Amino acid sequence: MTTTPAPHQPRPHSAWLVGRITVHRVDETELPPATGPWLLPDATPDVIARQSWLHPDFADAEHVVRVDSHSFAVETGGMRVLVDTGIGNGKPRANPAWNDLRTDYLDRLAAAGFPPDTVDLVILTHLHTDHVGWNTRAHNGTWVPTFRHARYLTSRAEREFWAGYAMDEPRRQMFRDSVLPVEDAGLLDLVDVPEGGTEVAPGVRLLPTPGHTPGHVAVELTDGAERALITGDCVHHPVQLAHPAIGSCVDIDPVLAETTRRTLLSSLAGTDTLVLGTHFPPPTAGRVTAHGDAYRLAPAPAPHG
Repeated sequence: MTTTPAPHQPRPHSAWLVGRITVHRVDETELPPATGPWLLPDATPDVIARQSWLHPDFADAEHVVRVDSHSFAVETGGMRVLVDTGIGNGKPRANPAWNDLRTDYLDRLAAAGFPPDTVDLVILTHLHTDHVGWNTRAHNGTWVPTFRHARYLTSRAEREFWAGYAMDEPRRQMFRDSVLPVEDAGLLDLVDVPEGGTEVAPGVRLLPTPGHTPGHVAVELTDGAERALITGDCVHHPVQLAHPAIGSCVDIDPVLAETTRRTLLSSLAGTDTLVLGTHFPPPTAGRVTAHGDAYRLAPAPAPHG
């Protein structure tokens, strides 16, 4: 993909309540318009134009999907939990839109009440470049863990897959600057995630959602009768609700990714579960409703912040 970086667009702070759990969206950057067609090549302008509900929030006037990079910062049971860490600053990347960024992400994280030294847990839904970047920051010419008092975790299946994968140089670079320093510091925990999921913090459960990567997980938040689901990349964009067969160009197992997506959307449709899209632009959250033989997203803008 060849793009030019988009300038960071400041946005108001957004937060949702899930019972007593607070979820903040912490923006990193709005990705360039070329990102959507590269990431979801079957989400063509013709396809987007037939889904009027995607406009204006999730697609632009030319029927091109909008894609964001952000984290979710979760306050639960006295813990501060960060879900995915974006692209990161100052990192050499093959994708021009991600290369050598200079954003105010850490300031935004602190403004949401999450200064780096106060973060207790970092959940990595999977080990792709745009989900692990702020794992580390530059210090005295080396890469050190950004959240030095936190435990980082990902699924065991995810880490073991990449350990045996023939990586190209850009991915090896990403592991060198954003994954290995956390491992070398003894901060990375590998979690077995059974079919029914596993709880990793009060009200925070990892759910297996394989396909995009073999060990990909979604993150379920529950307090009493209230429930939310952070998608990671098992759903990149709301157009995939209308067309679950649309996959990402970087899905490791496209067939499994589609099966996972269809199963997940079927389980969410018609429920009160708040869906928080890891790459969904604002309003970012919504509830899944059935529409014919597929689905739509009923937006749920953040009421707080």
